[in-house]
Amino acid sequence: MDEMRRRLVAERDATLARLSSLTGDHASIVAASLDTNADDEHDPEGATIAFERSQIGALVRQVRHHLDELDAAVARLDAGSYGVCEGCGAAIADARLEALPATRTCIACASAGR
Repeated sequence: MDEMRRRLVAERDATLARLSSLTGDHASIVAASLDTNADDEHDPEGATIAFERSQIGALVRQVRHHLDELDAAVARLDAGSYGVCEGCGAAIADARLEALPATRTCIACASAGR
């Protein structure tokens, strides 16, 4: 379990770095758009800026969600329930945990949409 904790912490650190980068990108786009007279509806550049802002905003939400999932995985590790499927209660395969360390379900339950 110490190795899994190290992997979760390392992935969390990498996720925080990605979040920092994305929020910096988002702030730069917002700041740049404030300096222009672009209006999303009538200016061809405005639509591009709005799209980029929206795209980065969606990525930020995804990364924050992943960070929440990593924190929940650490909490499960601390509680002794890490690696136990929340759908059926069976053990989650090591290969699945290696590929998706924050996963909550085994492959069978994930395939069934549980």
